[in-house]
Amino acid sequence: MIASVYERWLMSVKQTSGFHETLQRDDPIECSTHRSFGLVFAGLFGLIGLAKLWHASVLGWWWLGAASVVLGIALTVPGLLAPANRMWFKFGLLLHYVVEPVVMGLLFFLTVMPIGLAMRLAGKDLLRLKWDRNATSYWIVRTPPGPSPASLRQQF
Repeated sequence: MIASVYERWLMSVKQTSGFHETLQRDDPIECSTHRSFGLVFAGLFGLIGLAKLWHASVLGWWWLGAASVVLGIALTVPGLLAPANRMWFKFGLLLHYVVEPVVMGLLFFLTVMPIGLAMRLAGKDLLRLKWDRNATSYWIVRTPPGPSPASLRQQF
């Protein structure tokens, strides 16, 4: 129900707003194979187990046992790992939807905005966006002039 309402709204926006893109994926996001999921987690559990044994923890043997069980399942009957693989995939999508806007916001507010404020305080206008009432044109004259127009005939 909600998906169909969203799709109808999206189509109306696309038809009435003049946007040429909807920024939606055309290709579906696919989950990894159950075997590769099992192999990755068996390797991860194995590394955790070895690290625990390196630090003389008894739990290292449990981690290595879990790694061998997951490895055995991944090599013989990978279909048993399907529910865990789907849950892990959905968890990754959830992390993407939460973390991506936060990271992009931090990137903007901690890098781009301070640089822009510093440029404004310094009186810089690198894009020459300031309004000049006395200017007859905003065309930038090149001295010396660029290449001759005859040299740009076969650009592609």
